[in-house]
Amino acid sequence: MKFDSIDTTISTLGPLKITSPIRRGENGALDRNFVHDTDRVLLDVELNNLLKMVEEGKDFPAFELAGPRSKIYFDPSKLRCALVTCGGLCPGLNDIIRAIVLELFFSYGVRNIYGFKYGLQGFIPKYRHDILDLKPKTVVNLHEMGGSILGSSRGPQPIDEIVDSLERMNIGILFMVGGDGTLMAATKIADTITKRGLKISVVGIPKTIDNDIYMVSRSFGFDTAVDVATQAVKSAHNESAGYPNGIGLIKLMGRHSGFIAATATLAQQDVNFVLIPEVDFDIEGPDGFLTALERRLNSRGHAVIVAAEGAGQKFFDDKTDECDESGNIRLKDIGLFIKNAISSYFNGKNIEVTLKYIDPSYMIRSLPANANDRVFCSFLGRDAVHAGMAGKTKLLIGRWNNHFVHLPMSASAGKRKQIDPKGKLWQSVLGATGQGSLKND
Repeated sequence: MKFDSIDTTISTLGPLKITSPIRRGENGALDRNFVHDTDRVLLDVELNNLLKMVEEGKDFPAFELAGPRSKIYFDPSKLRCALVTCGGLCPGLNDIIRAIVLELFFSYGVRNIYGFKYGLQGFIPKYRHDILDLKPKTVVNLHEMGGSILGSSRGPQPIDEIVDSLERMNIGILFMVGGDGTLMAATKIADTITKRGLKISVVGIPKTIDNDIYMVSRSFGFDTAVDVATQAVKSAHNESAGYPNGIGLIKLMGRHSGFIAATATLAQQDVNFVLIPEVDFDIEGPDGFLTALERRLNSRGHAVIVAAEGAGQKFFDDKTDECDESGNIRLKDIGLFIKNAISSYFNGKNIEVTLKYIDPSYMIRSLPANANDRVFCSFLGRDAVHAGMAGKTKLLIGRWNNHFVHLPMSASAGKRKQIDPKGKLWQSVLGATGQGSLKND
């Protein structure tokens, strides 16, 4: 990845003239913890790459460090904020909502915080969705609940109508929680706001359970997903080991990136085959998946397979460009395909197998976040508030090199993070499973 081509500049609405109301100690003791825009986090921390940049006379690309500023842009007593969650459900959505509301209310004294229901539909008058008045008492127990108190929806909505709603309600900060489609919509909303000359900050909190947002090292909900997926792997292993020629097959989330499948495999090392979108494989042939599976059964008597939902799409003859409401191509069901292929293969050889198929995807998406994700969401939500109060706009709050940072939306929207087949994660998976390439040379 070439970091020197990434623009890390963060847009702002104007100069900061208001002293931050944040004080948690006597005589402004928290002042030492304020963050300045000159506090930066390097994109690339490899020494050889840094030395090369020095030799070439290049500046080190770096992100702004997230956190509270000593001066802010908005007057909290007059500020009105909007919050929306979009796309598929994900563990941690309610934790993000809770963190944003509590930080706005108690740290900055903002009293007008509105939750727009059912994603971007909430801004469009024809849907007539209610708007929630968010107060601490509304969100105090949200961290114990799965899903999103605001609901969600997929699909684009007219950008001008969204901005019209923001303008009518005199919204100063819009917090948008969502994945790649939401981030691209947030970019268009911010651009339209700029064209109209409005002073509205747009702050994104990246959400994808697949952990595939570009330039974000970790997204919320991923840790919870791996936790639950690990339990599915354990169950599949127990089922497969309990029968002669037992096979446990698990389909996990991962449309374009296999991070959940790979990480759950390493967390619970009972998996023998991992199929992910980034790595090609063959079903049949002397070095293909089915032959390797037969060898595994002959040597150990059972096997566990994990397949990410986006793996093996090349095997479907009836592929179409049919898309869902968010514009994502509808994937064919690789789990059922693999299940049927295994049954046909061993039936054709008169080999009796016991196959158990597990798909925990929707159960995982709607669960409450685990402890690690709760803490992570708290940081994300509070740093989103700090960025918005400082008048920063068209940015995301993300995690990079062990710090929370400000990322321009342009650095991430429309791009995707994937597993490097030659990188440490996938090489570790190969070492743990011993599966080989599963390709016929």
